[in-house]
Amino acid sequence: MTAEQDQPRFLTMAQVADELNVKQSLVQGLIRTGELRAFQVGGRGLWRVGRQDVEDYIEEAYRRTAERIAAGELEDRTETGDQQ
Repeated sequence: MTAEQDQPRFLTMAQVADELNVKQSLVQGLIRTGELRAFQVGGRGLWRVGRQDVEDYIEEAYRRTAERIAAGELEDRTETGDQQ
């Protein structure tokens, strides 16, 4: 079995938040705005996000960020780390 096969196909919002190192409320917002694909399981408010959808979101975020840096909209802060 490969490492990829050991990974679950679908993640909870809490798992996605851990994966992205953000709060669960941000993941909920990304789902609400359609930036991150997800689906509801049953009628109890259980949401799942496909592992590939998380990877697609990350790839798109990298692309948008690179475009914004190239356009001069963002400072390149790769040397200084996170600053808020």
